[in-house]
Amino acid sequence: MFYHDGGRCLVLNLPVVVSFGGISPAGRSSGYHGYRRLVIEALSDRLAAPTWQSLAALCGRDAAVPSEREWLLRHSLVRRIESYDPAAVPVRSPLRSAAGNVFRLPIARLPTPLPADWHVTERDGTQCTVCVGAESECLLPTVQTATVQAAGQLPSGFDPATLYPSRGHPRGLQMTVYGASDAMAFLGVDWAELRRLVPPDAISVYAGSGMGQLDEEGSGGMLRASLRGLRNSARQCPFSFGEMPADFINAYLLGSLGQSGAVLGACSSFLYNLRYAMTDIQAGHARIAIVGCSEAPVVPEVIAGYAAMGALGTDTQLRDLDGLSPDQEPDYQRACRPFGDNCGFTIAESAQFVILFDSELALQTGAVAHAALAGVCVNADGYKQSIAAPGVGNYLSMARALALARAVVGEDSLRDGSFVLAHGTGTPQNRVTESQVLDRVAAMFGLCDWPVAAVKCYLGHSIGAAGGDQLMTALGVWRDGLIPGISTISEPAEDVSQKCLRISPEHIQVDPHKTPVALINAKGFGGNNASAVLLSPDCTEDLLVARHGQRAVSTWRRRRESVVERAADYDLAASRAGAAPIYRYGEGVLDGADLEFLEAELRVPGWSRSICLDPANPYLDTD
Repeated sequence: MFYHDGGRCLVLNLPVVVSFGGISPAGRSSGYHGYRRLVIEALSDRLAAPTWQSLAALCGRDAAVPSEREWLLRHSLVRRIESYDPAAVPVRSPLRSAAGNVFRLPIARLPTPLPADWHVTERDGTQCTVCVGAESECLLPTVQTATVQAAGQLPSGFDPATLYPSRGHPRGLQMTVYGASDAMAFLGVDWAELRRLVPPDAISVYAGSGMGQLDEEGSGGMLRASLRGLRNSARQCPFSFGEMPADFINAYLLGSLGQSGAVLGACSSFLYNLRYAMTDIQAGHARIAIVGCSEAPVVPEVIAGYAAMGALGTDTQLRDLDGLSPDQEPDYQRACRPFGDNCGFTIAESAQFVILFDSELALQTGAVAHAALAGVCVNADGYKQSIAAPGVGNYLSMARALALARAVVGEDSLRDGSFVLAHGTGTPQNRVTESQVLDRVAAMFGLCDWPVAAVKCYLGHSIGAAGGDQLMTALGVWRDGLIPGISTISEPAEDVSQKCLRISPEHIQVDPHKTPVALINAKGFGGNNASAVLLSPDCTEDLLVARHGQRAVSTWRRRRESVVERAADYDLAASRAGAAPIYRYGEGVLDGADLEFLEAELRVPGWSRSICLDPANPYLDTD
């Protein structure tokens, strides 16, 4: 990776994607299974069979039975909400009662102080009778039908809470434990070996949640508790922080002592975290980075909030699009229709993680080079009238990303061998504005018939994790050569700009060996725009040869054979019996007395290499 700064050419460390994993509406991400679920009808039986088995293992079904495969198709990807009944969502209805209203309640539930117009008229053991002297307002429990009944949900029957001692963890953190474990196991390199090769401060973890933990075990339950006559738990508040996925990875999976945190940028959060990890590795601040987002927003209140914005496609609007009568059920599996005639996005849950090594460590360990990260370009929108409306920032981020891609692979390779994974939310506004961005920058760089994928048509919009969904798809394209079509539309809408774009309902066949670049685009509420440049495995190997020489790469290829075998063993075991996530609660806990301070280094138990305490002055040029 080269970076021009004031006329100087600086050579940066190359961040290599050495593993990936997670869980989404398409299933387990490692082994390319999440990607293959999107294109499974176009795959050969040989390629499709392991993915059927992986999906069946998650759901507790038998993939060998043909009827079970039909069930798996109906109970993955976007579909009608299953985690609660959207036709009977619990709500509280306000009611004004007349003076003299009498009711009974436990004595322990009497408020302190007692309201002035409340009169306790009878006490009977643990119960009492209360007479309210004045008119009062109360909330009565009832149900109502949700206007939005579709979502992208994890495959039916899969519950990450049952796989480890979840101890009341919010769903997003349960998904973090499963998803990050999946990526760590699919790496195929023993983490004990990595502890021997790198010091404890050379690992970065950047992971978060754009929405936070909003279900009953997180801030959602915390904020609702008093209105429902319940008490808060000790976990709800701390579990709600947006960076908690990173904290869980450090504390319960990895035991990391390196850089950590979460960068929140709404729907661009995954790429924001990826950028921080990339810069750590490029600058030598880290040799290993775990990056991800976990989002679990399929809860009634969150869906109601987005619906109030007019952002989600309602059942009524879906019926109108398809000419259905009010008593007909919408086609929930086609709820999200990016770049087509559409009515709003479809919310989804997902947890996606990637592991990056610097190229030298990748060669040293034999880690698989699934891709390389050339750069992530981030731009805000500038002045705005509406905080949620799109601005000009995405033009900048995409133009800069394409310019970087051209600098790395050359103009011909960019023109003839690139594709873009669009943000593609499925809203009328996005189909116009993002297609204008993509079409204009494509024309600027001489791209014609540029393939555009929009995987939210399958997965829904997982908010902060959406960029991870897109990245997993890019890796799959380089594996099987199929860019997923936008299968929920018949053709692009009339107001979609597409002079230089190829927006296809059908899958697009490409040659992975002649497709060196994928662009990943993300647009977030508030003006958060990020566009990433991902390089194919072939392109990555070419860079490794250029940087480290043919002999080093040949040695790496030999080492890689055993790594590939270990990753395949994990994949097979996970598809047969389900993958037990890593969860090291209370293991290897250290305190200050365990550390060994020497003159110019600090030694940590369990790590072969020490932390240097004698750095050079970074503000003086010693050359």
